[in-house]
Amino acid sequence: MIEFDFAVVLAQWPMLLRGLGLTVALTVVSAVLGALLGTACAWARLHGSPILKHVVGGYVELMRNTPFIIQLFFIFFGLPSLGLRLSVEVASVLAMVFNLGAYACEIVRAGLQSTPRGQLEAAMSLALTPWQIFSRVVLPPALARIWPALVSQIIIVMLGSAVCGQISAEELSQAANLISSRTFRSFESYIIVTVIYLLLAIALRQLLYWVGPRFIFVSR
Repeated sequence: MIEFDFAVVLAQWPMLLRGLGLTVALTVVSAVLGALLGTACAWARLHGSPILKHVVGGYVELMRNTPFIIQLFFIFFGLPSLGLRLSVEVASVLAMVFNLGAYACEIVRAGLQSTPRGQLEAAMSLALTPWQIFSRVVLPPALARIWPALVSQIIIVMLGSAVCGQISAEELSQAANLISSRTFRSFESYIIVTVIYLLLAIALRQLLYWVGPRFIFVSR
């Protein structure tokens, strides 16, 4: 008869807590920087010069059509061949930021393109500068329209941080691997980490849904 012993795994709570902390840190930094990068790229694809549009378009296609683990390996293992050595944490953040930025670019671009023409004409009639029109008239309602999709993408990137354990980043999945190898309780280890990821995803979604209308865009 199979016997489960979750207490043995839970006794390793300091390791789980460190893994959770790094996962949260990677998610927060990559979410902020990735969303900003995606917004900048969306603006570039709509209003940039032809050369800039092609450069950004190439970046988006590259990141969206290659596996995240390959992007991570290229940054961590490939760049040192060019003389650029990065720590595990920095490489993980860069990979997550570039990946999220590409997807966020298309999500934000869709929101920007859905701005009514009359809204733009009204803003121009008030003699607003292009930056004022973009930052005050176009971007906030666009973000409100695409916020659920952007939140979902941030959560996908957060879950994708589990891949960072492949370069020895001590995030949550890596903690599960270490605990499993030490206790020989693979089932219990991964069940507990699965529940933590589930709760983390639900909490992150609720937090972003609360933050968005209050600090990112004003809900009318």
